[in-house]
Amino acid sequence: MNPGTLIVVVGPSGAGKDTLIDAARAARPDIFFPRRVITRPEEAGGEAFTGVSAPEFAAREAAGGFATLWHAHGLAYGIPCEIAPVLASGRHVLFNGSRSVIGALRATHSGLRVIVVTAAPEVLAERLAARGREDAADIRARLARAGFATPEGPDVTVIDNGQPLDAAVAAFLAALPGPSAASASAPAAPASMPRKEPSRA
Repeated sequence: MNPGTLIVVVGPSGAGKDTLIDAARAARPDIFFPRRVITRPEEAGGEAFTGVSAPEFAAREAAGGFATLWHAHGLAYGIPCEIAPVLASGRHVLFNGSRSVIGALRATHSGLRVIVVTAAPEVLAERLAARGREDAADIRARLARAGFATPEGPDVTVIDNGQPLDAAVAAFLAALPGPSAASASAPAAPASMPRKEPSRA
């Protein structure tokens, strides 16, 4: 069986990555969506993630517990190494990642796909303010980071999530690889998309 495709979704804070990923989770039960490990309290809200302390994160890293990891906004983010056997089984894997890991992942995953989710700066600022997780200084820092160069290459698809949501979702789903041969063993799709407040944050 051919390995599954690794799909990394990147883009600035406030671009609406989680909303598009939730849409894919509902529409594509054949894809595996790993739970990120973040050095942030789980009650902080946003996506469903595993919150750990900085020392615990470091211990997991030292034990080889992450397939990939990165640091941003004063936090550490990790994708559990459980994705390796999932990919080996032929199932696709999708996660919300970082531009900083794309180079390393390209070197180890020949079938990598990168989906860049973008939106206009004013849209990003409005969404960051609405979700209430950052103060004004944090928002400015996230917007400054949004100006970094967009990844390029034949494995990259750019999605404008400043357009109507239905159109953005359709474009996002179209960028995903077709169901793999391992789809038959995937769990059933959830009954509905989880609601997130504020929308598209």
